[in-house]
Amino acid sequence: MSRLFLLDLLALLLFAGAGLLSHGLSITLEGLARNVLPILFVWLLLAPFLGTYRRPTWANLLLLLTWALAFPAGLWLRQMVLGGGFGVGFFVFLGVAMAFGLLFLLLFRGLAKLLKFW
Repeated sequence: MSRLFLLDLLALLLFAGAGLLSHGLSITLEGLARNVLPILFVWLLLAPFLGTYRRPTWANLLLLLTWALAFPAGLWLRQMVLGGGFGVGFFVFLGVAMAFGLLFLLLFRGLAKLLKFW
């Protein structure tokens, strides 16, 4: 398994944990699963086709493409499973989640670059 994938997974888990804490919820396995699994499911479907982990560089931006597709689709899937609506609140949540998700992913990719993981 790719070390970069493991770092991306850790970034997603920490993103979900920060989201739970910011809403006054405890970090539980159920809460992390509810918030990460839909995104991770789409991420894992897309990554092989997009080449997210083949020769990753800052120049090819495949992480950004994977993020731009997996986050909205994963959060839509999460909303469907939870039975939520798709009003203005969902789209605000989507924007905030995408922004913070990208922040966590880029921080961990920066860490990977510093540690010479690629």
